[in-house]
Amino acid sequence: MRKLLVAAVLAAVVAGLATAAWGAAKAPKRVSSASNAGSALVKCGKTRLIGLMAPFTGPAASIGVNQVHWANFFKNRYNKTHKKKIKFVNEDTMLGAANGTAEAVKGAQALSSNRGVLGVVGPAGSNEVKATTGALKGAGLAWVSGSATNTTLTTDGTRRGFFFRTVPPDSSQSKTVSGYMVNTLKVKRVYIVDDQEAYSIGLADEVQAQLRAKGVSVSRDGVSQSQSDFSAIINKIPRNTQLVYLPWQLPPKGKAFGQQMKTLGRGGIKLMGSDGLFDPLFSSLGNNVYDSFFPVNPSDARVAAFKRSHGGNSELFGAPSYVAAQVVTAAIDRACKDGKATRAEVRGQIKRTSIGVKASLLGLPVKFDRGGDMVKRPFGIYHSVKGVFVRVA
Repeated sequence: MRKLLVAAVLAAVVAGLATAAWGAAKAPKRVSSASNAGSALVKCGKTRLIGLMAPFTGPAASIGVNQVHWANFFKNRYNKTHKKKIKFVNEDTMLGAANGTAEAVKGAQALSSNRGVLGVVGPAGSNEVKATTGALKGAGLAWVSGSATNTTLTTDGTRRGFFFRTVPPDSSQSKTVSGYMVNTLKVKRVYIVDDQEAYSIGLADEVQAQLRAKGVSVSRDGVSQSQSDFSAIINKIPRNTQLVYLPWQLPPKGKAFGQQMKTLGRGGIKLMGSDGLFDPLFSSLGNNVYDSFFPVNPSDARVAAFKRSHGGNSELFGAPSYVAAQVVTAAIDRACKDGKATRAEVRGQIKRTSIGVKASLLGLPVKFDRGGDMVKRPFGIYHSVKGVFVRVA
């Protein structure tokens, strides 16, 4: 009898928990498990959800805001001309924050569990792409970055069919950079300082190897992204060094390094940054500053329209994120032709992306190879002239 009473009580408790769970189910639906996330059918409806991962705030906000502005610029233009609308689910990754990639991982987990999200734009940093792979791929989501350039993101096979990017890889950037240093700037002595993150170390490794193969003397050092006093490293730079290379992600840090170089008597040494430093903060350091940057067509009418709506600022670092949003949205549109879609269908449509030169903000056609890279992927070199980067190669 006592056993029956205990059983009855347990049954009542289980029933109560089930009722509570049923009540909670009235909240927005969440993906129940990663295994079925990619094949779960979603009604496309009048508004389609796209995740937007970027450093809205934090140390890299000066470039992150560019990406957010350009992604929203695409959204607004698209929504004005289409009956079906898109809406971004924003996740702030706080790139460069003291807790590393923790915010990016949280954001990826939130997007992965939101059943309505069919694709993702971002994140910005290569280290963030690596850190969020488990959550995004595990949930069957495709994600398209407008700035992550680490070569191995598309060559190690880990993200194949899930990750894509609308910028060239560092294998292209490094060749452009090393070639310009040697063939145009004629340097023989280079000092490289990485920022100890995946993007920076990978690009620094490639440039260093290529320079040494060309007979250039290369010294190497590293700093933390949280570091603000660079005097110890700057004092180690030989005064006969011709160029210091900073493949960094945080423009405020790049500016601080350049200012401290001048204070410590190294102001005559050329300074070159990578795409993460393509920012007015870095170009303001003067005419001795160079930078490598993504392909963008500055004469495109959309650039002029963007500038008009953003106080005359082109914020070109964010332009590839416009294209990333364009890629994801077009893939969702094709997958949603029958009124419903799965994340797997969206991934398949992203693989089939084909944006012609006239429709591409990059001045290049946008098609992806098996790894997720654009088929055509050149880099450009820019020189600071009166505080503004001007393309020179």
